[in-house]
Amino acid sequence: MSAETPAATSLFTRWRLQFRAWRGMRPFWAGLFMMIGGVPIMYFPYAHLTIGQLTIRMSTTAGAGSLIIGVLLVVLGVSVWFQHHIRTFAGVAAILLALVSLPVSNFGGFVVGFLFGMIGGAMAIAWVPGTPQEPQAEQTPEGFGGAPESAVLDLTKADDAPARPDADGGPEEPNDMSETSPANGANGRHSVG
Repeated sequence: MSAETPAATSLFTRWRLQFRAWRGMRPFWAGLFMMIGGVPIMYFPYAHLTIGQLTIRMSTTAGAGSLIIGVLLVVLGVSVWFQHHIRTFAGVAAILLALVSLPVSNFGGFVVGFLFGMIGGAMAIAWVPGTPQEPQAEQTPEGFGGAPESAVLDLTKADDAPARPDADGGPEEPNDMSETSPANGANGRHSVG
């Protein structure tokens, strides 16, 4: 084995890079926030807090509704991971479920589940699949695209503008469009609309 031989990547490194590629092609964080938001919403209505001999029950009459809202948020989060084309629907549904959890589920899982559900839904709506980067063309010494600087015209200067012959054969001034409007037809349009 020589010093120039590249080191073999470990199995952990390969899995980490594959996960990074998988995560980059879908709204991963939006789904994760939706799932995290669903857990407190479905947990708190069934939880019991014990302090010494005192047991505090946080269950509400709408415990089944809280369970349904929390499970739906978790399912929407998983769905966004594996079917990212439904991200808009899932985001809107997550926002609506988080809003409904406020009166139904102990203020949306003590506001924690509500906030995670809202942020996850908004992130799912805002996520847009990326486009693959095109390979960059190599720059030539003359500049971008290989055109020499003398071939580039600056049309803001009157002396660089191409001259057009006038009706009597002489060069015409560049076309000044500052006093044109659609009403007088001077700019090539004959009607508005």
